[in-house]
Amino acid sequence: MPARLLKATSLFASCDPLIFPFETTATATGLSDSFGQSRAHEALAFAMSMDRSGYNVYVLGDPGTGRHTVVRHTLESRARAEATPPDLVYLHSFTDPERPRSLSLPAGRGLAFRQTMQKFVQDLATATLAAFESEEFRSRIESLQSEFKGREDGALTELGKAAVSEGVVLMRTPQGFVFAPLRGEEALDADEFAKLPEEERERLGHSMQKFGQELEKLLHQFPRWRKELQEKIRQASREAITLAVGHLIEDLKAEYQDLPEIGAFLDEVMQDVIDLSEALRDRDSGQGPFQGGGLTLERYQVNLLVSHAGKQGAPVVYEDNPSYQNLIGRVDTMAQFGMQMTNFTLIRAGSLHRANGGYLVLDAHKILSAPFAWEGLKRALKSAQIQIESTTQLYGLSGSVSLEPQPVPLQIKVILIGDRQIYYLLRNLDPEFADLFKVEADFEDQLEKSDQNIRLYGELITTLVSTHSLLPVHRRAAARIVEESGRRAADQSRLSAGTRWIADLLCESDHHARQEKRSVVDAVDIDAALLMRARRADRLKLRIHEAILRESLLIETSGSVVGQINGLAVVDPGESAFAYPVRITATVRMGDGHVVDIERETEMGGPIHSKGVLILTAYLANEFAQEAPLCLSASLVFEQSYGAVEGDSASLAELCVLLSAIARVPLRQDLALTGSVNQRGQAQAIGGVNEKIEGFYDICKKRTLNGTQGVIIPAANEKHLMLRPSVRESVEKGEFHIYSVEHVDQAIELLTGLPARGSGSEWTENIRSLTASRLDNYSRLRQAYANAKSSS
Repeated sequence: MPARLLKATSLFASCDPLIFPFETTATATGLSDSFGQSRAHEALAFAMSMDRSGYNVYVLGDPGTGRHTVVRHTLESRARAEATPPDLVYLHSFTDPERPRSLSLPAGRGLAFRQTMQKFVQDLATATLAAFESEEFRSRIESLQSEFKGREDGALTELGKAAVSEGVVLMRTPQGFVFAPLRGEEALDADEFAKLPEEERERLGHSMQKFGQELEKLLHQFPRWRKELQEKIRQASREAITLAVGHLIEDLKAEYQDLPEIGAFLDEVMQDVIDLSEALRDRDSGQGPFQGGGLTLERYQVNLLVSHAGKQGAPVVYEDNPSYQNLIGRVDTMAQFGMQMTNFTLIRAGSLHRANGGYLVLDAHKILSAPFAWEGLKRALKSAQIQIESTTQLYGLSGSVSLEPQPVPLQIKVILIGDRQIYYLLRNLDPEFADLFKVEADFEDQLEKSDQNIRLYGELITTLVSTHSLLPVHRRAAARIVEESGRRAADQSRLSAGTRWIADLLCESDHHARQEKRSVVDAVDIDAALLMRARRADRLKLRIHEAILRESLLIETSGSVVGQINGLAVVDPGESAFAYPVRITATVRMGDGHVVDIERETEMGGPIHSKGVLILTAYLANEFAQEAPLCLSASLVFEQSYGAVEGDSASLAELCVLLSAIARVPLRQDLALTGSVNQRGQAQAIGGVNEKIEGFYDICKKRTLNGTQGVIIPAANEKHLMLRPSVRESVEKGEFHIYSVEHVDQAIELLTGLPARGSGSEWTENIRSLTASRLDNYSRLRQAYANAKSSS
């Protein structure tokens, strides 16, 4: 069968605007469900309903396919119907201050408890001030102090009286208490004492020694009496604090009687206030270290880490910057007296705390890029608890003492959104990944082009118009978007599942319609937006076209040449891929059957391209070396190629140019050829077929179409044709042609004008016979060369 010449009607799949049940989107309804992602939607619903550990979700798919929108809609709609998780607070631990304790409270009660304790601290300051400045407390303290002073003075008085009875007086001097001899009512000085009889001096000396010992015993007794006084004062302070603060604590306990954990905490607060009553008293008197030395009333405050007050349903948290601290939480510090200080009120929540009891959405690439974040997330999921640790603590890089907050139980569903490459890398390289993310939600890249899905496109367009506050879209514009979707999918029976590009196209079309003073976006606005988008991205393509037209890059579009063919190369710099023709040449000579791929030899060819060359070499051996070895060497090269060459889409062209070089039959230069080939010579589908056809068409048109130019493609690519209008118009007029082939024989016949093989018993010149004859000649020459060499 000869190559098939395709008609213009087969080069594009149009969309009938009447398929949409609206004139404009102003009267249409939007999407009620996810856009063509039923599989992914079912996976998300399954994971959310699965109440088992490890059933977290990895959402994989290409960017722009609506992954974030579907995830957000699915999670938020389900979360609204779920129970609101408890609030989370951290409290001071009176038994172990370095390990603050966590406490879960019913939703909304955490905020109320924090406000309650803030008021308690204020009331505590007022109550203690009033208690310690009350007349009753002051009188009691004064009474205790007077009692002590009277006891001390009385003991000294009694001792003094006893001493006087024996002629000795107790005197108070700047150096302390001393005893001196007494005459009448006056103490004797040293001179007068020396004049006394010796017997009197001995008696008085003995008395002073005896009473000195009594005084020493008494002075040793005084500190014990002072200690007793301090204990009585302390007890008085406790009793005063208990009376002043006890009713505050009891009121709080009554308010939170349904929460025994709070009741126990309030009991500890009361006991701590009592234990610190003296410090509180000194603080109120302005003498103590209560504020400056670390004994602050913050110990009675509540650190409200997560509050769900006023919220309904489970939380859905999107963490845009998933660093380790943003995920796990942190303990902040503050500068005080030249040092870094911290306490439990400086504990900060991470996104795991905020999403606990609900859902956490993360970007896979971002969390894998953040140091320690991925390991921290896995550790939290495996242990089912959140342990706040700094990275220096975690890896033992710091010896400083810091807080170790009590771990928080974790119940959460994590949704990772990323591309397929990251997913498969994690599956293969991280042994823990499969246990923690057991559900994959795989988003479709394309949809079947059915009437139902086309109408679904209309609903999507209506939703996007409403979301972005755009002008209504006419059904003709909607049909044009569907056609562009098919072009993006590169398939006449498929549609692109991407939604981002549709939103961008609608915004740009809306801009154009408003500039033209139109109230509705029509098909002309869609075309204008597409044209402007192509214009913004065509700098590189035009530079390559200029190089070809100025013959800096050598490409012929007319005539015939032996061993030379026009291949087609695709360049994809990002959003707008394009193609251009490249010259492929082949040379042959006598040799040992080796085909040299110059791209591979120079390490510019990729493995897939090298595989294609080996396949065409195998085809030659299968066709022409069944009974004798191939006695040729050949070289293949992409001329003026200065970058990497990859892919097998040129292998059909390489086989044809190699056959041309062997058979010495010229190939048409007004045709370009694309397609891969297998060992049986069958043409196989390739990618970028629309860009390749349009790339050769653009060069031919700029050089003036002569009516013979065209492109040969594999028949398997016919269903992928979605060519732009200018190409279809030229095909319709017979100015440009597109052929499809199923086998290399069809391509070589079209390129040479000769039959590929002989038919019947009558001999006719054909490519196979010419090729076989040339190969036989190489074989004879090699044999003769070998014989001559051996005889010499």
